[in-house]
Amino acid sequence: MGVLIAVLILSLWASHLAYLLVCVEVSFAPIMLIQVAIQTYLYTGLFITAHDAMHGLVSSNRTQNTIIGQSATWLFAALSYSRLKQKHHLHHRFPGEEADPDYSTGSQNFWRWWFSFLKNYVSWWQIITMAIIFNVLQIWVNQFNLVLFWIIPSILATFQLFYFGTYRPHRLPHTEPMMPHRARSQNGSHLWAMLSCYFFGYHYEHHESPQTPWWKLYQIKNNNQ
Repeated sequence: MGVLIAVLILSLWASHLAYLLVCVEVSFAPIMLIQVAIQTYLYTGLFITAHDAMHGLVSSNRTQNTIIGQSATWLFAALSYSRLKQKHHLHHRFPGEEADPDYSTGSQNFWRWWFSFLKNYVSWWQIITMAIIFNVLQIWVNQFNLVLFWIIPSILATFQLFYFGTYRPHRLPHTEPMMPHRARSQNGSHLWAMLSCYFFGYHYEHHESPQTPWWKLYQIKNNNQ
């Protein structure tokens, strides 16, 4: 089931992006914002897929699991899967502590924390790679389409992932119910949890049961209520 869901997300991301880049003419119409929102959500899905791969949850076949995880991180923004995996496991080992690469001990300010969060994962090699791809794609694709539908959604997805998967769950104060993971879960319906960040807002549940794939986290949430 994990492979099927992963392939579905990757296919939706690729097909929708191809449609936007080739068939859509950029304008000021409200539909443009809807298309950007959809593509942002699919970008977030790419990262969530890679995240599950880091936990070995996409496929029981180790090679297949790694290939899907690497594909998802590469498509997201030429990210290093191995680097992400190493740092993510440190996050699980030291959540909300100084040794947690996703946590900001220097400032709880949203923008400073987001910037320090991003610095851990963005490299010059990645930026150069994305710049090369952008310039090559310009041979066939309108520059405005690339910016609006390829670059902006990937940046917006980092905010979505950071806000629902790091900032809200792990920010201070760290209360007793959040222990030992220093993580809280979002309130609201399962529909909102799915729309906001693929159930990743159920973050205490994820830390409590990292062997549970994202699409089953709502079940753990139900058991905790």
